[in-house]
Amino acid sequence: MTVRSDITLEWHLRDVVAKEAVDETVKAAVDAVFEYLHGGRSSKRRGGRELVRLLEEARGAAVAAGEWQIVRLVQDTIEYAEGRILRYDFEDRYRLFGDGRRRERNAGFIGRTMKAMHQWLVESGREFLVEHPEAGIEEFLEHFRSQGEDALFVQAPVDRPGRYVLPRGQAEIGLWLERIIRSGRFDVEDPAAEARKIMTSPEALLVRVAQLERRAAGLKALRAVVEDPCAEESDLQQAMAGQHWIFGGCFVGEAVHRRLVPGDEVDIPLIRGDGALHVVELKRSMSLAGPLVKRYRNAWVPAGAVHDAFGQVANYLTGLDEHRHRIRQEFGIETRRAGALVLVGHPALHPEVPEEEINEALRTFNSHITRVEVLTYKELLDNAERSLAGENPV
Repeated sequence: MTVRSDITLEWHLRDVVAKEAVDETVKAAVDAVFEYLHGGRSSKRRGGRELVRLLEEARGAAVAAGEWQIVRLVQDTIEYAEGRILRYDFEDRYRLFGDGRRRERNAGFIGRTMKAMHQWLVESGREFLVEHPEAGIEEFLEHFRSQGEDALFVQAPVDRPGRYVLPRGQAEIGLWLERIIRSGRFDVEDPAAEARKIMTSPEALLVRVAQLERRAAGLKALRAVVEDPCAEESDLQQAMAGQHWIFGGCFVGEAVHRRLVPGDEVDIPLIRGDGALHVVELKRSMSLAGPLVKRYRNAWVPAGAVHDAFGQVANYLTGLDEHRHRIRQEFGIETRRAGALVLVGHPALHPEVPEEEINEALRTFNSHITRVEVLTYKELLDNAERSLAGENPV
């Protein structure tokens, strides 16, 4: 892996991180990064694994000092150095050059992309109207809505280099069924029609309804535990067992092993579709010891419980990064791209604060974090309930 070391990284450390740091240990750790950058014989800035190691030490010093803002800033620096944050996004995020406006060439690229997209929309719309002259506005809009879903499954056929194809169909399972039928194991005249027939059969609908009923019952039971003022973290973890679907469709299951790093045991180890780990850290909901948010100047901001949980998860991710080779060899889990979700508290803890303001305070906090997200239990369950309602086949 090539570690990036350029003027953008240096300016970020000098004009953002160094100016925000307060603790002397943190300042010294940041200074060590500067010394390494310009410690070579040539005038070029030094990069490599040693730069990442020094940045990780600076992040650890910030964690020890409780300077969580510095933890987030240095984490962004690490991810920029490793190429996980794009340069122009990084420059705009921290307004490192001028007033932070995107460069002209970026605007030109976006303009050309939008022009090509609109040209395609016009051509596709004309073709649809020629084939369906009787179509009304709702059918016309539905045509583009379905194509938007199909775009998730765009293909690049090997026999047509430089061309791309949108498979027709509303869901990935429909495309999968069609491929199975076309494989020769079934003799049918129209594979696509047969796939749709299978998907809409009464038997398939009954199976889907039964699954949704199980999920609804599990969600109801989980909400009861979340709203219980006596429930502890172990109760919440037990209630969530086997319900990884509530975290979204990008997760394929839970890992068997929870202790991947010596001394650390994660609460719920989810596995993404790309095989990477996503840690879920559970804190208390209605029995949270301290406040979830506090008043600072003219706004509500996350209180200490949120910052402590973030610091704990940041240490988890650091350990996973450091032991990634062993974890991949022993457990077959990729932790280099690991992310994390912290579940903490409930809006009912603060009846004097509108729920929207609590959620907004956490969203603002999350906007400065690249690998960790913080949610209340209520927001997670509300999202899952909306997703469940949207999947209703009846």
